[in-house]
Amino acid sequence: MEEQNIQPKEENNGKKFDVKKGAKRFLISSGLFLLEMVKIAVLAGVTIGLIRYFLFKPFYVKGASMEPTFYEKEYLIIDELSYRLREPARGEVVVFRYPENPKEYFLKRIIGLPDETIKISGGRVTIFNAEHPEGIVLDEIYLPDDLATEGERVIKNSDTEYFLMGDNRPNSYDSRRFGSVDRSLIVGRAWLRGWPVSRAGVITAPSLNIPPTE
Repeated sequence: MEEQNIQPKEENNGKKFDVKKGAKRFLISSGLFLLEMVKIAVLAGVTIGLIRYFLFKPFYVKGASMEPTFYEKEYLIIDELSYRLREPARGEVVVFRYPENPKEYFLKRIIGLPDETIKISGGRVTIFNAEHPEGIVLDEIYLPDDLATEGERVIKNSDTEYFLMGDNRPNSYDSRRFGSVDRSLIVGRAWLRGWPVSRAGVITAPSLNIPPTE
């Protein structure tokens, strides 16, 4: 039987594969991929940081001053964007810096607006403003029917001040004690309850008997 001389085939159309060049190309492509991943991670981190710092901020409820609307250790998301576009509205729940120690944050509800006079008497809150110079009793539909607002006082807001109170009136340290709060101290409004899951959802302001001032 005649012996056949079989020649080995050359790969890549006669070109030999260069292992060193292949490894080099692989390392370069891997490095470029990792660099892109780092860029994406940094961009995502910056975006999240900007959103958290300028638009939305987490907040844990401490204490019982806003019960039964909010309970201790509930997790809220605070909307900081809305108040960059408009003024705070009556009935909204807001986070603000405590006037006597701006490093502390409180959670209360807006009761009185700038340039209004707030009178607390007989367990009720009466609002005096340009639309109601004779005064109108605020129908606080978010409070339990048997809950009265304690204290006898009259407070006049300046053109930049808001009168704030907790929903748990007997156990709330609020504007009845430390006075009205300047607009500059209001951080944002309570927008979303994230925890507990059973109470999670968007937080909406109540429709009150005193319409917003135009």
